[in-house]
Amino acid sequence: MKFGEFPKLASFGSVAAFRAHLAALQLPMPCDDIVASGSNSVFAAPIEVAGMKIGNRLALNPMEGWDGEPDGRPSENTIRRWRRFGTSGGKLVWGGEAVAVRPDGRANPNQLVMSGSTQPAIARLREALVEAHREAMGSDEGLVVGLQLTHSGRFCKPNDHKKFEPFIAYRHPLLDRKFGYPEDRPVMSDDEIRRLVDDFVLAAKRAQDAGFDFVDIKHCHGYLAHEFLSGHTRQGPYGGSLENRTRFLREVVAGVRAQAPGLGIGVRLSVADVVPFRPDPAQSKPGALGPGIPEDFAALLPYVYGFGVDPQNPTEIDLAEPFALFEILRGLDIRFVNVTLASPYYNPHVTRPALYPPSDGYLPPEDPLVGVMRHLYTVGCLKEAYPDFCLMGSGYTYLQEFLPNVAQAVLRLNWADLVGLGRMLLAYPELPRDLLEGKPVQKKRLCRTFSDCTTAPRNGLVSGCYPLDAHYKKSEEFKRLAALKKPAKTG
Repeated sequence: MKFGEFPKLASFGSVAAFRAHLAALQLPMPCDDIVASGSNSVFAAPIEVAGMKIGNRLALNPMEGWDGEPDGRPSENTIRRWRRFGTSGGKLVWGGEAVAVRPDGRANPNQLVMSGSTQPAIARLREALVEAHREAMGSDEGLVVGLQLTHSGRFCKPNDHKKFEPFIAYRHPLLDRKFGYPEDRPVMSDDEIRRLVDDFVLAAKRAQDAGFDFVDIKHCHGYLAHEFLSGHTRQGPYGGSLENRTRFLREVVAGVRAQAPGLGIGVRLSVADVVPFRPDPAQSKPGALGPGIPEDFAALLPYVYGFGVDPQNPTEIDLAEPFALFEILRGLDIRFVNVTLASPYYNPHVTRPALYPPSDGYLPPEDPLVGVMRHLYTVGCLKEAYPDFCLMGSGYTYLQEFLPNVAQAVLRLNWADLVGLGRMLLAYPELPRDLLEGKPVQKKRLCRTFSDCTTAPRNGLVSGCYPLDAHYKKSEEFKRLAALKKPAKTG
């Protein structure tokens, strides 16, 4: 497979040409010819969930900058990014970014931490976003801001960008080898997990005191709470049955309800955790990435190391257990779910469809539009089965100039309730506002999925849109990133 085999979306000069390409790929992706604006737009329709009135259907996914202070407080870069989120015009800020509930749970030494000492600064961070939203939109009516709470589990790097200090729920034969989990380090004990439950509850209470409308109990992308969902082989009360694998979630929710009554609760969920991928060694060479292929799982069938996957073919999604989890969420009175897929650490083409891979990734093994359709279809299936849930979708950035046409169709057909935007807003934060006001899309500002916002933090740099945001393009980090990218050529 040669780099550039898949056409760039900018090469399609019209919606008709884009739709013809979808037909050639046999993708039933909805795509409207004309995008409405003003009061006639589905983007402008308000929605209410868990007592929170969200002013429109354009939402912001959590976007970390890996740029906090060493003590877990936001930096000037963090504040700038959150102010830009505020000016976007989107009325739901889902979590802002992942915030660790304790220092050793950080994915990098510059991740925010919600603690007693950082709470005032994080409260001011929220206030900066709200203030910027008022300045841009004239009012903060309908603005809902949450905080995403996390522990990074096997991907913890709290002290050194290059050194994992992991916590794991169970031994995973593929991930342990891929990320070098030491054989002599045990899995987390039940007592350690119970203490972590208390940490999540305390962080949620602090988030409420800081003015946030809800917290996201993060269950996605391979981090610890997500890993519990696939802990089939773990012994004891936190592993085995689905009831046990959701015990952590249920205990956190019970604690939050008791200690922070009235605080909204949402869950960002990786609905499917497919088998890890790697560059194909047969098509790779020094300094050049090959296309992604699944790790060899033949000796591991039936596959018990994932959630939401076919145990006989773990490259395929199976929604049986996600459906069962939604029943558990309904029993917890949680109907607010941000749906994503897999993990950017070992399935970047599934989680974040892109034409250009991050430095530690691989060339896309499929047209990235196939990955976008996987997101849309999965959320649509869940919405059809659970119409009483408020579901937010992901994976839209790769659509680029056709994002408005597809997103409008998705909302019109009730495949999702909210369109979640991530990387696109680092490049073009005003996109939601432009759509709502009927302005043409600024094509020169569209994210073209170069993946610099992932490559940079993978190499210890702050994350941002280096190609399009002058703030980063003029920085010293830009020069360092350019040097780092030279060995990771595609071809």
